[in-house]
Amino acid sequence: MTDVLTVHDLTVRYQGDAGFVTAVEGLTFTLGAGQTLGIVGESGSGKSAASTAIMGLLPGSARVTGSVRLNGRELLGLGERELRDVRGRDIAIIFQDALAALNPMMTIGAQLVEAMDVHDRAAPARALRERAAELLDLVGIPSPATRLGQYPHEFSGGMRQRVLIAMGIANEPDVLIADEPTTALDVTVQAQVLDTIRRVQDRTRTSVVLITHDLGVVAGLADRVLVMYAGRKAEEGPVESIFYRPSHPYTAGLLGSLPRVDRRMARLPYIPGQPPSPAARMAGCRFLPRCEHAEPAACGVGEPRYLEVGEGHATACVRVHEIEGMGR
Repeated sequence: MTDVLTVHDLTVRYQGDAGFVTAVEGLTFTLGAGQTLGIVGESGSGKSAASTAIMGLLPGSARVTGSVRLNGRELLGLGERELRDVRGRDIAIIFQDALAALNPMMTIGAQLVEAMDVHDRAAPARALRERAAELLDLVGIPSPATRLGQYPHEFSGGMRQRVLIAMGIANEPDVLIADEPTTALDVTVQAQVLDTIRRVQDRTRTSVVLITHDLGVVAGLADRVLVMYAGRKAEEGPVESIFYRPSHPYTAGLLGSLPRVDRRMARLPYIPGQPPSPAARMAGCRFLPRCEHAEPAACGVGEPRYLEVGEGHATACVRVHEIEGMGR
């Protein structure tokens, strides 16, 4: 499988009151053609900061190092004009708040046409409008020709999210980043939005980076899963391997805290404690203070290196081979 997106040693730092704060550190992954990678983590784990850095949308005060290569082309270091040519055409992003992302003063049709016109100035207006109607139809919005003339407030939350998907794929990008695409939607609408992404991907073979805190979303859509904790990658592997053979205590804790209908329990299991502050400087594993399997002598010295535990499956846990039946 050809790698479309290659991220290596990506680090993101923001200016804080007491100096720079690290939001993402040493993130590395690849995304193959037509593949879906789910990036999972709690709020503040760095997953959205990573996606914004990949898109080149961070403020100028942020410091980004490492490498982001799209079809072999390095994106970090490109000027704003070059990035504008890449965004939307080669790589696009769907933001989680559709109401905030859409312009309330413009019709849906005008916004779709604008998204395409930026990259195809020579296209006739009529052709762009016809393409806009086709996009709405592709994402499952009924009466697309009529809907083109309506405004965002005339669409439901789920419909607005589908409009963002349509805008994201308007220029047939190679990579689509979906940043929490189902947040604040009810379960039924979530399923519809995920089905839309799945159908669009089947039709276009677009590679997808799915960013979410919802493991159920990942299970239904992703081929591979990358788990982030406190700005670093904790574990990565095929979706089946991660769900059935988790090899990092944090991943196992996330899976163990999911409600299940096949077992009765007095209380829902949870991971005690809180993630460390991005400003905190820790020696050793960042999950150590919350880990029930931690051994300070082994886990408190140096950043844990990634260990292969299966085909395409790696974990940042130095005790993985000592902990029997983790997550089972």
